[in-house]
Amino acid sequence: MEDNQSIKMPGILITFEGIDLCGKSAQMERLVDRLKTHHFPHLLLREPGGTIFSEKIRDILLTKEKEDMCAATEYLLFSAARAQMTRQKIIPALADGFIVVCDRYFDSSTAYQGYGRGIDLSLIERINHFASSGIKPDVTFLLDIDLEEMEKRKSQMSKKTDRMEDQAKDFFLKVRKGYLSLANQNQERFILIDGKKTIISIAEQVWKKVERVIAQKYQAHNQ
Repeated sequence: MEDNQSIKMPGILITFEGIDLCGKSAQMERLVDRLKTHHFPHLLLREPGGTIFSEKIRDILLTKEKEDMCAATEYLLFSAARAQMTRQKIIPALADGFIVVCDRYFDSSTAYQGYGRGIDLSLIERINHFASSGIKPDVTFLLDIDLEEMEKRKSQMSKKTDRMEDQAKDFFLKVRKGYLSLANQNQERFILIDGKKTIISIAEQVWKKVERVIAQKYQAHNQ
């Protein structure tokens, strides 16, 4: 692909999803390195986070407390952080032709708070649409691992688990089932990847798809 130093590109939103410890961070780092090499303007974000207010909400959501957080509060806090990041960061970046790479977006809420916590999926869909201003990712990479692999990786972690990582296995079973259901329902957007493949092979699979998305968006933008 030719270097993109002067070509005006349409904005592209790329999201990475999966249960905890699926390997999203490693793949996003490699993707961003590729985008830098080709001089594509890009922005790396994470959920919850990305803005001052959203990062403060992140601290609330991930910090363990003696008091349990109810599912409704959890979901609304994720949605509030998403609304702020979308309006303050994502919308302006897309308007300026940036490739936005985001660690989780509204699919996480559907999987974690919808399938995982049992919040009504139709309500989740409506609030997700509002919080994200109706913006959908151009492509979503779902790195899928089973719970045995997740527990194996968790046992090798050097840092302590956060509140979301510290949930019961039954919860993560529901979340994974939710993700697989979403991927099946949205095959035009989701790319399902075996998260147990090597980092290098996954990175190549991701880049090939991103190249196609960039080419398709650029072609449509200039017709």
